[in-house]
Amino acid sequence: MLMDKPGMGWKEQPTKENMINAMRWLVSNAQPNDSLFFHFSGHGGQAKDKHGDEEDGYDETIYPLDFENAGHIVDDELHNLLVRPLPAGCRLTAIFDCCHSGSALDLPYMYSTEGKIKEPNLLADAGQGAMTAVTSYLRGDMKGVFSSVSNVGKSLIGGGGKGAAERTKKNNTSAADVIMWSGCKDTQTSADTSEGGQATGAMSYAFISSLTKMPQQSYKQMLNTIRDELQGRYSQKPQLSASHPIDTNLLFII
Repeated sequence: MLMDKPGMGWKEQPTKENMINAMRWLVSNAQPNDSLFFHFSGHGGQAKDKHGDEEDGYDETIYPLDFENAGHIVDDELHNLLVRPLPAGCRLTAIFDCCHSGSALDLPYMYSTEGKIKEPNLLADAGQGAMTAVTSYLRGDMKGVFSSVSNVGKSLIGGGGKGAAERTKKNNTSAADVIMWSGCKDTQTSADTSEGGQATGAMSYAFISSLTKMPQQSYKQMLNTIRDELQGRYSQKPQLSASHPIDTNLLFII
């Protein structure tokens, strides 16, 4: 476990090198029937897409502790590190509790709260981004306002649209059972919060709270109960995506 807190040794801190090495360790020698778990709670952002596989024209990124010197980690690299090495029958459950995390692993199948595969809709996402900006303003979160407004423009101007989604399906579909829960849409920010006197990400709290209250849920149920935990307090909308089509009425397991 890598953590950014006082007293941690350098090898225990989430530097870019340590994070990449930890991801490689997680998937090394993965076998069918293995069950792996990955959780990232930190800062996320976006960078101009260079491969034409993003609907909005921007890659999603996560920021290591030393990002100012080492740089960020792009979703294409995250996919290559965590998904591509896995064999058929191996399960990975990943949680990304950070801003702009909707497609942080570049998984090709995103699901709605009705359990159906979503289709690209840049105009709808832009509208949601504008609503997020208003909510951030009312909360006094000017950083969130700037980020949300900026992403409205980027979504409408730089998008690769349905063609990008089809390329992602062609290149990133995997026989491994990879499930990702993300804190928000690509166009949104994810909030920090404090629960029980402990600092945590809102998504991480909602995920734990949902499973604690109802340990046995289908994928569709859990997407809805996680969102219910945040409703009325935060504007972010957690997302569910997969490496291949799934039956969202099946029981969620880790």
